[in-house]
Amino acid sequence: MLARPEMYRCIECGTLYGTENFSYYEGIIENGPAYWSDRGLLCSASCSLMHHKHRMDEGSIPHAPAPNPLEADPAWKG
Repeated sequence: MLARPEMYRCIECGTLYGTENFSYYEGIIENGPAYWSDRGLLCSASCSLMHHKHRMDEGSIPHAPAPNPLEADPAWKG
């Protein structure tokens, strides 16, 4: 059987969700990602800060916390 293609990546650097370079809540992959925005997943604190800076520069900072995008996706079985 073929492995399923990984469909989640960091929106800043492209790191694949599921790799050891991705930061997970409490360091456990089953807990989901540690960082995300309304535009997608972020792999680390540095990518989260970079994303925030980009959003500040374009004037599109959200005014409320974003829901976890994986919880809204029925294809994800976390």
